[in-house]
Amino acid sequence: MSSNKIVLTSSDDESFEVDEAVARKLEIIPDMIADDKAILLQNVTGMILAIIIEYCKKHVDDVDSEAKNELVMTWDAEFMKNIDMETLFKLLIAADYLKVKGLIDLTSNTIADYVKDKSPKEFREIFNIENDYTPEEEEELRKQNEWAFKDLN
Repeated sequence: MSSNKIVLTSSDDESFEVDEAVARKLEIIPDMIADDKAILLQNVTGMILAIIIEYCKKHVDDVDSEAKNELVMTWDAEFMKNIDMETLFKLLIAADYLKVKGLIDLTSNTIADYVKDKSPKEFREIFNIENDYTPEEEEELRKQNEWAFKDLN
C-alpha cells in the first residue's frame, strides 16, 4: 500500500494527517481523495474522528490469521471499555457515515452487550425514551404479555 499522507478534517476543524491506507479504512474516503487537499468530514467531530482513526490504525492491515484475530479482538475489547455510552452512540453514527464496517459491528455489539438483561425502565433511561404509558396501562400490558416479562425486574 501507498505511504501517501491524507489530511482528514473534522466538522470542528481538527485536522489529522494519516497514512492513505488508514484513511481508506473509511470506505467513504476513496472517492474523496484528491491531490494535496484535506478531506472535510462534515458530520464527524474531532474527538470522534480521533477515536475512529485509532481504530483504523489498529485494523489497517487486518489479516485472517487466528493469532492476529485474537490479538485484535483483545485490543477491540479493551478499546471499547474506555468509551462511555454517549460517545459510543456518536461513534456508531460516525462509523456508519464513514462506512467503517468493522467499527459499526464492534460498536453495535458493545451497545447490545451493555443493554442486554436491562429492565424496560433501565432501557428507557439509557436511550432517553419517555414512557408514554401510565403505571396502570403498563401493569395491564405486563399481565397480558407475562411471558415476555418473566425474567425482567
